[in-house]
Amino acid sequence: MNRRKFIENATVAAALAASHTMLHPTASAFTSTSQSASTPQTRDVKRGDMIFRKLGRTGEDVSAIGLGGFHIGVQRDEAESIRLIRAAIDRGINFMDNCWDYHDGGSEVRMGKALRDGYRQKVFLMTKIDGRTKDSAAKQIDESLKRLQTDRVDLMQIHEIIRLEDPDRCFNEGGTMEAILEAKKAGKIRYIGFTGHKDPFVHLRMLEVAAANGFRFDAVQLPLNVMDAHFRSFERQVLPVLVREGIGVLGMKSMGGEAILRSKTVTPVECLHYALNLPTSTVITGINTQPILDQAFEAARTFKPMTEQQVAALLARTREAASKGRYELFKTSDRLDGTARNPQWLG
Repeated sequence: MNRRKFIENATVAAALAASHTMLHPTASAFTSTSQSASTPQTRDVKRGDMIFRKLGRTGEDVSAIGLGGFHIGVQRDEAESIRLIRAAIDRGINFMDNCWDYHDGGSEVRMGKALRDGYRQKVFLMTKIDGRTKDSAAKQIDESLKRLQTDRVDLMQIHEIIRLEDPDRCFNEGGTMEAILEAKKAGKIRYIGFTGHKDPFVHLRMLEVAAANGFRFDAVQLPLNVMDAHFRSFERQVLPVLVREGIGVLGMKSMGGEAILRSKTVTPVECLHYALNLPTSTVITGINTQPILDQAFEAARTFKPMTEQQVAALLARTREAASKGRYELFKTSDRLDGTARNPQWLG
């Protein structure tokens, strides 16, 4: 399914959804102050070698390629991390991804230093927290702001919604959402989202619990790649819901942490093109070296909407390799479940 087809289907669905009660929340503790849903944006804007898109109903312009926060914490030399971040911004990437737990806060510290000297004003800054209690979430929010050297982030996301109980913990009394909404009221946060990589059903459960509490997220981060379409698919089960509701789509794991590349079925640029072809606001990708940064810009520069025949051919090529999820280990193992290995982060 390509970006154009999603947009066509979602335009009608969004109009119908506008009258749904979840878009007109009652006066509960979780009422969102975000804008009403509108017709999804259909036009990419090219600036140099980068594409810009709207972040769902927020109306924010974000680069179609986002800089992954984990990978800018792996360099031995902090100065190299700072150089890569600034080089990405100078060339047109404005979406910055990060997380409270990446490298024990090291990624946020490095990004905070990179965003000095006027760079903070050039970016849309996102980070994530793990806390499932009000107290732990509030503490992590303030620690992230301090590390990032800013008094406000553009998007705060609840990280690793991977267990069926996570949505209830977030929205229950004394849970994550109370801290996030208080932080938003205090001006520390502009928009609110969540992330997860385990199973589409958990994402749908999070959206369901949010709706039951009269809340709608501004953005959601989810795996979108050439193999996901064949196995426990976020693209087929979750993505249409996000488009219908005008929620910004943040694609991740386009290469599955390079595991998908080891299947020898696709190239890095093909992986990025596939994710860009979906109705993503931005595709977050790990950038840890100059060649990988160049590769990301080459993918954006050469991207053209794919035909249905091109998409079908690419999916046919990856079908057998994708069938059992062996190249999407984030779904089938706990290798990337940081909060499972560190339950103390949850509070």
